[in-house]
Amino acid sequence: MATDSASLKEPADSAPAPGTTGVEPLVRFDKVVKRYGDHVVLDELDFTVKRGEHVTLIGPSGSGKTTILRLLMTLEKVSGGVIWVDGSPLSHTRKPDGSLKPAGEKQLRESRKKIGMVFQQFNLFPNMKVLQNITEAPVNVLGMEREEAETRARELLDMVGLAGKVDAHPSQLSGGQQQRVAIARALAMRPEILLLDEVTSALDPELVAGVLELLCDIARNTDITMLCVTHEMNFARDVSEKVLMFDAGRVVESGTPEKIFTDPEHARTREFLNAVL
Repeated sequence: MATDSASLKEPADSAPAPGTTGVEPLVRFDKVVKRYGDHVVLDELDFTVKRGEHVTLIGPSGSGKTTILRLLMTLEKVSGGVIWVDGSPLSHTRKPDGSLKPAGEKQLRESRKKIGMVFQQFNLFPNMKVLQNITEAPVNVLGMEREEAETRARELLDMVGLAGKVDAHPSQLSGGQQQRVAIARALAMRPEILLLDEVTSALDPELVAGVLELLCDIARNTDITMLCVTHEMNFARDVSEKVLMFDAGRVVESGTPEKIFTDPEHARTREFLNAVL
């Protein structure tokens, strides 16, 4: 299915089903395909995330988990299907006849404002002090007054335990501290959705627990929607309301953490968990 297909329209099943609340999911993947040449990474993927829900994606390397986050962040383009965020197509725009076409860069920039992402690598600007790393996007992307952005940044640095590092450069921080700054930077944009891509994979083992504890605090104390890719199964159990098991670009099983980690139904899920737990 090509992304520029004029036949792409809002799915007929977008109306609430009988007996349901009719609440639109915040995120909906509708038959999403992602391929690189002949290699299919996501194979007509369907899943939803409710507003305020914490969802963790687990599965073997290469199963498409990080690709999902990169598509949501519009760092990659879908090869087929549509991603809906808050009822609107993420990387498409509606034509007058109701069909969809790929969105331009202006719409993609607007779409990104709803979504924040914390990467495996911290991706801080090395030439900027911590405060400027956090305020740069709110000022230049959201148009926030610098004084307001700095006040917000200081509040976030206090929340992540780095109130004393305002004037430090990234090179003066440990890996765990840099990742905390990256988390504060993502939250400074006031995103509706926070994407977490293996945020502890680049950290020394003794720094992992502190970052995961911070993310658990954010999950408990805010209403932000979280979509997390991780190999930290204890973290997935603690932070999630729903866990999705991926393999070969598809969801093979989904359920509560208790169900997935204690009584998985699919053989592939059991095989994966036996290898990582």
